[in-house]
Amino acid sequence: MRRTAQFLRSLLSILLITAGEGVQFLWLAVSSRAELSAEVLFLRKQLAFYREHQVPPRRLTDAARFSLVLWSQLFHWRAALMIVKPETLIGWHRKGFKMFWRRKSRLGRPRIPENLRQLIVRMVQENPTGARSASQPNFR
Repeated sequence: MRRTAQFLRSLLSILLITAGEGVQFLWLAVSSRAELSAEVLFLRKQLAFYREHQVPPRRLTDAARFSLVLWSQLFHWRAALMIVKPETLIGWHRKGFKMFWRRKSRLGRPRIPENLRQLIVRMVQENPTGARSASQPNFR
């Protein structure tokens, strides 16, 4: 139960951050080319400063990794990479694909809810024949 809640919180965080970045992307799409070029130059100078002063990069969150993989589909990202190697971005993409398939292809049936199991047990106990056949399930 706790893992499911944590997974849902993480998924909600990823979706909200990605939606916010989508709005940002739409705003940038209507911005002037000069404004975009200035922003790119500013960001590149900022990264160069961090490299010169050897500031260690912080670990990215799952939401940041997901958004980088998502936005990388829209342009030639290999030329723009400065903070991660291309192999790293490809690795994140593979990790996300593995997580997707792991979740999609779980083995077995889902668990029967507790209230339904109790109902089945009660029905078996109240069976007027009193005999339990081999075909009746044992949910205890």
